Amino acid sequence: MSAPLKIPMPLRVPELAPALGRVIVPPPPPQRLAEPWIPLDDIREKLATRVLELGGAARAAAMREQREAVLEALSRRAWTGAWEPAVRAVAERLAAALDAEIDHAARRVRMPRRRRRRRRLTGAEQRAIVARLAAGGGPFVDALDALEAAAARAQEASVLDKDAHAEWQEALRVAARRLEAAWLALEDAVAAERERWAPEIADVAAWRPPLWPVFAVWAPLAALLLWLGLVLGGYVSAPAWLAAPLGF
Repeated sequence: MSAPLKIPMPLRVPELAPALGRVIVPPPPPQRLAEPWIPLDDIREKLATRVLELGGAARAAAMREQREAVLEALSRRAWTGAWEPAVRAVAERLAAALDAEIDHAARRVRMPRRRRRRRRLTGAEQRAIVARLAAGGGPFVDALDALEAAAARAQEASVLDKDAHAEWQEALRVAARRLEAAWLALEDAVAAERERWAPEIADVAAWRPPLWPVFAVWAPLAALLLWLGLVLGGYVSAPAWLAAPLGF
């Protein structure tokens, strides 16, 4: 007897826009607790556009019945390829904003240029910011793990394995919802970074130049001028090396 013919299950890509939620449409100003400290809308819109493009590419491949291309367009690598650049872009903008605030505070107190440069964020501090911003994406990464497993089952599914196809579609929706949550956590992390660096900025603003150079230079000069005044006034006898030039 010949083996039964296995017909692959056609893959249908669900609509991802509703699940992306606030990644696509942020809450209106009256519903926002606070405006973001730094502008992030352009980065958010770029992230949303990239995810929608992935969905469009997957649908186009599905129309051509290219199963491998459908799964690759919405694979774990594709989702992280959209998310990780967004995190790095936010981190770079945040670091630039912090450096600008530190530099502004330093200029107001007339901090020397070399000292100002030393107060700017180091490479290690910038990498730590990236790590803290990405920490809120943990549930999103877990959702991508589940999506990867569901995609492997959907790849082998036949027209009789409807549950595998439904699980893959739901895993895509969950990944989109977790991406929305990760973005909102990212916005909260940006606000937390400002609070984290507030003491550093306040310390720069409270800086004052040291007074010892003033005493080191002006105290001996003032003593010399006082002594010279006493000599010229006749209260103190002038030394021989000074008496001749002064005609004493």
